Amino acid sequence: MNHILVSRLNILGVALLLFFSSSAFATLVSNIEAFNQAVETAKPGDTITLANGEWTNVELVFKGEGTESKPITLNAQTPGEVIITGQSNLSLSGKYLVVDGLVFTRGHTPTGEVIAFKTSPTELANYSRLTNVVIDDFSHPERELSDLWLAIYGKHNRIDHNSFINKRNRGVTVAVRMNSKESRENHHVIEYNYFGPRQVLGANGGETLRIGTSHFSREYANTLVQYNYFDRTSGEHEIISNKSSGNTFLGNVFFEAQGTLTMRHGHYTRVENNYFLGNRKPNTGGIRIINEHQTVKNNYLYGLTGRRFRGALVIMNGVPNSPPNRYDPVIDSVMNNNIVIDSDYIQLGAGADEERSAPPKSSEMQNNIILGKYNDTPITVFDDVSGINFKGNVLTQTSENPIGKGFTTAPYKVMKNEYGLMIPEQSLIDDIDFGEIKLPVTKDKVGAPYYDKKDGKVAFGSGKEIAVSQGIDTLANALENSKPGDTLVLENGGEYLLTRFANINHPVTVMAKPGAKPVIRSEKPSFIVIRNGGALTLNNLWFDGAASPDYKGNSIIRTSRSSMNINYSLLVDNVKVTDLNINGYFYFFKAYPGTFADEIVIANSDMSNITGAILSLNKETEDLGVYSVENLTIEGNTFTDVKEEVVTVYRGGFDESTFGPMVRVKGNTLQNVGTGKTHRTGASMYFHGVQNLHIDDTTLTDSAPISLYLTNGEPITVIENVSHHNTPKIRANNEEYSVENVSYQ
Repeated sequence: MNHILVSRLNILGVALLLFFSSSAFATLVSNIEAFNQAVETAKPGDTITLANGEWTNVELVFKGEGTESKPITLNAQTPGEVIITGQSNLSLSGKYLVVDGLVFTRGHTPTGEVIAFKTSPTELANYSRLTNVVIDDFSHPERELSDLWLAIYGKHNRIDHNSFINKRNRGVTVAVRMNSKESRENHHVIEYNYFGPRQVLGANGGETLRIGTSHFSREYANTLVQYNYFDRTSGEHEIISNKSSGNTFLGNVFFEAQGTLTMRHGHYTRVENNYFLGNRKPNTGGIRIINEHQTVKNNYLYGLTGRRFRGALVIMNGVPNSPPNRYDPVIDSVMNNNIVIDSDYIQLGAGADEERSAPPKSSEMQNNIILGKYNDTPITVFDDVSGINFKGNVLTQTSENPIGKGFTTAPYKVMKNEYGLMIPEQSLIDDIDFGEIKLPVTKDKVGAPYYDKKDGKVAFGSGKEIAVSQGIDTLANALENSKPGDTLVLENGGEYLLTRFANINHPVTVMAKPGAKPVIRSEKPSFIVIRNGGALTLNNLWFDGAASPDYKGNSIIRTSRSSMNINYSLLVDNVKVTDLNINGYFYFFKAYPGTFADEIVIANSDMSNITGAILSLNKETEDLGVYSVENLTIEGNTFTDVKEEVVTVYRGGFDESTFGPMVRVKGNTLQNVGTGKTHRTGASMYFHGVQNLHIDDTTLTDSAPISLYLTNGEPITVIENVSHHNTPKIRANNEEYSVENVSYQ
């Protein structure tokens, strides 16, 4: 071999040695043991790749020390095709780590966090990134048990292009944790994430994003939240709960989300260029200011209907010398240059009471455009607002102005611009130097790009129509074989007997065509059981209790006795119910604790000879603000010889973080209702803690009284056009309700 060739081989060998000693390694792993081994040997620049497929009951612990130029990466072989299920979670600690492309679904964490930027109380993740990750319905089956989907510890971490969808149990979706000095002044960036639908929780603890807690509320986080999309994130009335100082919320979009961006604690918060699109949906809100040195500027708010703490723009009263967990007064804060279109409430001094007695001071509300056609009294003043400097604001010329100075008026002239947004006249926009009205980010630009953002909710009547013959258990069998959205059509005048429970596991309709009602009887203590995921519509049916067992506490319909983490609906129209009297306390519908209805409707129905209540919605009795139904409508019915109540609704406690219950009772006739000897409330209708109650056009004869127990939250209670015949007067714990055209004979 010649010397030139030997020299070249030596040079090549040295080059290869240098290459392999300095280059990164990619390791494909297909089980937890291989993953743990790869983590143990990972070096800066290495990539650990999870093989495509389902990873069940795995707790991934990702530790490493990367560098800024050579992070250590944990990713999916194909983004979106590594599915983590069962009782699983991920924790990471170290520096310069990247997690990319994983999907968590069909399970829940066995601990308190699905993804945590720590592996122990002292081992935190810094300068790390979570990107392209999905958590979808990874919810504990017990809706009242709390966990976090993402807990961010450490400093200088980036959370971007992730999708967080359908959290169904209690607990914050994404939380910035500050329980040690190593997690304060953290400078995290949360951007371009898709926060998908979150159902109403019906309890405190349904925030979508929280930064800090009351324990550390006066510490600085310095977290930046920008260009995220909040899509119907309606868990509770704090969509975002800011509980620390120095945070910035910039360019986020809130689409039909119930609740507000709330500066619950902390100072020096900046809220700019965010867009709130309520589209006139119930309880949609905007921005709530509490505490000192807050800046709210150049935000666009459209079609928001929320009131009180859920108004479009809210400045709270505070508590003098407030402890960290209450309400610091609003001081040196600005609410300027915002555009508010077709939104119902601007609340100033909100929450004023004996405790929250400190009004805002040395603050500004200037150059805001407030135009609307739905409410002529959009501004509500609850206390002294002389500490707010009003200047240059524009109000619809037909609106009342309780402030006086600092406002001019303009006609309601609103048009849709090229981006589909409702805007005022350009001259008004130019006067406040707002700039172009355009969404700062759109839905298609956020979240994991491979993951669908379509609404997975199945509508009633969207499936097949299936004829069900009369007979024994034909209905139960048809329900068992049905698919989501199907409609089961019973024979007119047919007779149906249930010898086992008719289980409702998905949205389904049971009905008969116009004509004679089919009669349904059951030998079980409950005819129908709504289980987790179920929802039910009933139309033109007859339920009769003649075949029911001789037990106390029977029911036509009930929820599961176990917790249900998916909200249900029950819609009943043109239904006849007779002879629920085989024994005591036979109910039409009974909701168990740990279940929650988005909507219950009882309409155009005739129910008689019943030893229990029609609707029992009073089992959440721990007085923690938890309740059983969000929207309840009882309209156009006749109730005769019902020993207990037509309805009992209970929401106990003093929590102020929820929306409902909201109840509408109209056009009903009650005859001999609520007069049973063992009746516990002594009422024909009992409402405890209802937040919005309207009773109209209703007649009570030989019945027990309507009973009200009004609690905090400034509930709206209106009773009008109600006739009482041989029925006691309305019974209430105070007089803070409205009565008009109510008669007693």
